[in-house]
Amino acid sequence: MLRKSFLVFFILCAAILIGCSKTETSNSNTAAENSNKSATSTTSTTGTTAASGEKIGVPECDDYIAKYESCLRGKVPEAARAQLESSLKTARDAWRKSAENPQAKASLAAACKQASDAAAASMKAYGCTW
Repeated sequence: MLRKSFLVFFILCAAILIGCSKTETSNSNTAAENSNKSATSTTSTTGTTAASGEKIGVPECDDYIAKYESCLRGKVPEAARAQLESSLKTARDAWRKSAENPQAKASLAAACKQASDAAAASMKAYGCTW
């Protein structure tokens, strides 16, 4: 039952990532909007930096998080970054909680591998290589 729940959760995360992978092509930014984005990006980057040092304890999950964060910081436009960071935080929190349960931790490696494969495909839209 728990294994199926994890699979559903990670498929949902993959669907969210794929849905969020479209880039915004609008060029109607004003100076005020750009200054607000700069302030927001500083705040969200600081929050991500604090969470990025936390390991799950499962190599596949830790590898996924490192690659995903690298892509977010290096390639994803500001307009999409906050939502993708939120999705990563949700996944990280769920994996950390699952890793506390020895029975769930056994299936966590496979779930992280599936999430990594899905993210590798969806993050290609931003030029990220996995």
